[in-house]
Amino acid sequence: MGGNILQELDKLIRRHQNMSRLSAAFLYGICVTLALNLFWEPGGIYASGITGAAQLVSTIVGRWFNVVVNTPFGKVSTANILSTGTMLFVLNVPLFVLAWRRIGHRFTIFTFLAVAFSTIMLRLLSFPPLTKDPIICGIFGAVINGFGTGFALRNNISTGGLDILGIVIRKKTGKSIGQINIFFNAFIILLAGFIYSWPHALISALSIFINGKMIDSMYTRQQRMQVMIVTAHPKEVTAAIQNGLRRGITIVHDVEGAFRHEEMTILFTVISRAEMYDLEVAMKNSDPYAFVSITDSVKILGRFYEPKIG
Repeated sequence: MGGNILQELDKLIRRHQNMSRLSAAFLYGICVTLALNLFWEPGGIYASGITGAAQLVSTIVGRWFNVVVNTPFGKVSTANILSTGTMLFVLNVPLFVLAWRRIGHRFTIFTFLAVAFSTIMLRLLSFPPLTKDPIICGIFGAVINGFGTGFALRNNISTGGLDILGIVIRKKTGKSIGQINIFFNAFIILLAGFIYSWPHALISALSIFINGKMIDSMYTRQQRMQVMIVTAHPKEVTAAIQNGLRRGITIVHDVEGAFRHEEMTILFTVISRAEMYDLEVAMKNSDPYAFVSITDSVKILGRFYEPKIG
């Protein structure tokens, strides 16, 4: 009886997770469509990663290799066939294979859906541009796209492209996905300068930087925090943290508080920024009067548990 209840509960949780991932994939499709069709392309701004590469291919074909092809459906130009939306999907195909092998099958399926939604919406939805000012277009496009990408990553799916490479490389190097995104986009800026113009390339660089920072602000699971706790109830605090956060703790016994000269214990642990609320709950339940200091942790050597993506 108990086993059946647990199975049903597991199915319910998995169904909820799948719906959240599907919603995130659809939201990303909307965000990237708004960013590209409403801001980036009208302003001559190139996006980051595979999206920017898709824009570059589409621009090159449209400028220098655009020919009209007779098809059973009538005359179609190569620029229309190899549009940004189409190239976004084509360039992601080998990365789907990488994600399937190195990250997880469910992760890959929902990433495929995110890219598919983006491709369809980019081709079907068009908007009259609000402005063609490159600075405004670059900033607002980056904020919208970064929000959609970060929200997708928070729900354990990717938007394809450099997100997949970023997750794989982050497992080996510990670099944040936003940092990896910025690093890999240097060539996008250079090509944009040669193909379009250097002022637009510089604004594209600004847009890529804002996009990366927006991703980091949304995807907090990768950001690690060092926690120091001074408490008179180490057993209760240790149990609360290990049960609620699944984190290891280093204990320093026999320390003395200078104000009241009481015997205290110092606990050290490392959490992700996404676990801040769980830590606050654990401390409130175990020792609400403890002194807690939390600082950003730049680099960690050794084992640090991260929930499996897939």
